[in-house]
Amino acid sequence: MKLQRKNRLRATALGALAVSGALVLTACGSDDNSGSGTPQADGQSSAASSIDCGKAKGQLRASGSSAQKNAMDLWVKNYMAACSGVEINYNSSSSGEGIVAFNQGTVGFAGSDSALKPEEVAESKKACKTGQGINLPMVGGPVAIGYNLEGVDKLTLDAPTLAKIFDTKIKKWNDPAIAKLNDGVELPDKAIQAFHRSEDSGTTQNLGKYLGAAAPKEWKYEAEKKWPAPGGQAASGSSGIAAQVKQVDGAIGYFELSYAKSQSISTVAIDTGGSAPAEATSENASKAIAAAKIKGTGKDLALELDYTTKADGAYPLVLVTYEVVCDTGNKAETLDTVKSFLSYAASDDGQKILTEAGYAPIPAEINAKVRETVNGLS
Repeated sequence: MKLQRKNRLRATALGALAVSGALVLTACGSDDNSGSGTPQADGQSSAASSIDCGKAKGQLRASGSSAQKNAMDLWVKNYMAACSGVEINYNSSSSGEGIVAFNQGTVGFAGSDSALKPEEVAESKKACKTGQGINLPMVGGPVAIGYNLEGVDKLTLDAPTLAKIFDTKIKKWNDPAIAKLNDGVELPDKAIQAFHRSEDSGTTQNLGKYLGAAAPKEWKYEAEKKWPAPGGQAASGSSGIAAQVKQVDGAIGYFELSYAKSQSISTVAIDTGGSAPAEATSENASKAIAAAKIKGTGKDLALELDYTTKADGAYPLVLVTYEVVCDTGNKAETLDTVKSFLSYAASDDGQKILTEAGYAPIPAEINAKVRETVNGLS
């Protein structure tokens, strides 16, 4: 029975993505944590093929970014199919809530769509005891601008127009600024229903960084996790915004591509000034992320992204989700599990499955530094 259960979990590791809130999966099976198992059929890689369970055991609690939820779902399924006796509980809340939980010492790691601020690093020293919080880039991808507009299957916008839409300066879908970017498209005389995150969100902050860099005249707000502009409608989490866009004709919102793919939501192509508008795809996001530079010091691997790229095909509205851990002073009871799980997430196999879920793998050179840093956590 135990063997059948493990094989069934492996066979479904890359199954349909959940779009619910927190994920709680409990492994069952033997006490063998070697991570060895039978490869899947039809050329699929075994969940255990790149997973070293090591001394991982017990329960690991983590929380934060909802942007990476669908990636985390896949990683947890694969990891727990390989490592019996381990329970991974990732609470998909928000980047802000994840960092608070980490700095309070209630989770083994946090997910955040923006790097720790200096004051958050200072606060982390209480939880880390002998060290401080650092940023490990683990998930990349496009922030899709999803829309629901009956009769319009293809839509192009640019940064200034997006800024005016989310700042409620453009209120109708047939506004001349939108029409100019969509020659030949019949745009309805319909009110725009713009949705934003209700809670502190790293995805919101990344959208703000993009608009501030690419449309500085139109977007005057600081790039913060809290939504800064007046008007619009709020929803909780990326899943909440996606659900509203899916249901409301005339809606527009922002969320990770995986949410658009899983719910068949149309996405905006962005006119960057390049040879053609850039579609929100994993491949196009990778082109933008590949130009990122490490701005962190020491073991911190925070990245600096170029939101104003005009490179052909590069989709500029991207984010990188970080797993936040202590460089030293991690909780002893979960350290082995944190290192084992994050080593898998940063492995070739762990990064490869990101594309299947609408994300973009972290560039190889940066990812090599992530693996090295994870291995040296203490």
